[in-house]
Amino acid sequence: MLLYQLPEDILYHIFSYLDYKSLCRLSQVCNTIYRFVNRDAVWRKVAKEFLNTGITRNGMDIYPDVPLKERVKIAQNWYDGVCKRAIHLKWKTKLLPWLQLDGDMLFLSQASDILVYYLQRGSGRLRRNPREIYRGHKGDVCRFVVTDSHLISGGSDGKILVHNRRSNAWMELSGHNQEVNCLDSKNGLIISGSRDRTARIWTLTSSRAMEAIPMYDRVWSVAISPQLSSFVTGTACCDNLSPLRIWDVERLECVCRLGSEFRRGAGVLDMVFESAFQLFTCGYDTFIRLWDLRLCPRKCVMEWEEPHDSALYCIQTDGNHMIASGSSYYGVVRLWDKRQTKCLQFFQLSSEPVSSPVYCLRFSSSHLHAALATSLHSLDFRQNPIYIT
Repeated sequence: MLLYQLPEDILYHIFSYLDYKSLCRLSQVCNTIYRFVNRDAVWRKVAKEFLNTGITRNGMDIYPDVPLKERVKIAQNWYDGVCKRAIHLKWKTKLLPWLQLDGDMLFLSQASDILVYYLQRGSGRLRRNPREIYRGHKGDVCRFVVTDSHLISGGSDGKILVHNRRSNAWMELSGHNQEVNCLDSKNGLIISGSRDRTARIWTLTSSRAMEAIPMYDRVWSVAISPQLSSFVTGTACCDNLSPLRIWDVERLECVCRLGSEFRRGAGVLDMVFESAFQLFTCGYDTFIRLWDLRLCPRKCVMEWEEPHDSALYCIQTDGNHMIASGSSYYGVVRLWDKRQTKCLQFFQLSSEPVSSPVYCLRFSSSHLHAALATSLHSLDFRQNPIYIT
């Protein structure tokens, strides 16, 4: 009996023992095996071990339209740092831009506006003119969140604007008396944090805050848990208080504080929930930290230190093994493998004489976009490694 004449379930079992190089070589044997090996089911186990293939720990497939074999090829480039660099946009005035990806659209804040660009399919480049511009703030946009139906932004004017993406209607939420540094939104719930030392809870159906929570410190970052039952605030840590606190949404009470050994000024600038129990944070103390919220007491279970002692402005994870971070000097983007303690790859995006933080970064399966003070950069990882065919 020839190999391809075996039952499919036995072939799947045999191929599950092969690594990606062996699978690629096997696919060159004949057309029949080539078609079988190219199935996503054959590559799923291999893909889970690579960076940024879109296969998360719970088995979700984030990029179902791209074949898994192709994603494994690109993932090898992420690991090796093989990419093509480009600068898509430049502007003269120094800004604090923020980014969001939504399918083939990139949202970019510039001063008081939020511009929406289409990404060209395949190349990942921006189309020349923005598709849409959201306006309304009287000061610079500090942060914004894109949901399926709304765009919610907070600005230096202390206002929160809720734009309906399906119409031209928008609503203003007033309550903060200083700039809104951060916000998050899930399922109609909005949490905002401000320099005025308060966090506020809003809904999409009311222009007034449900409640204002005194924080006794400037709030730099917030994140709503996937279960919607709690949220986390990160403050500037100016008064020797723990900068990370978990709050119950219904009772509006502090459930616990995360960590106790933060030095003064170790503010938390960005945070992201990877699951209901895993929280990643970064900030001025140069560390990325992973907190396990199932433990009692809740504590940091892993940490990664920025090697050049730079503050970390932003992070993003792929839901599996990869972390990307943006540093405060020379536009340095770093890639981390959670299974290692040292940095995997780094890319310096700004030149030596002009130093700029990476204020925000976002990535897809093949591209990473990073916003600096005067430019928008892109890294394209679709170059084919010579040893994968």
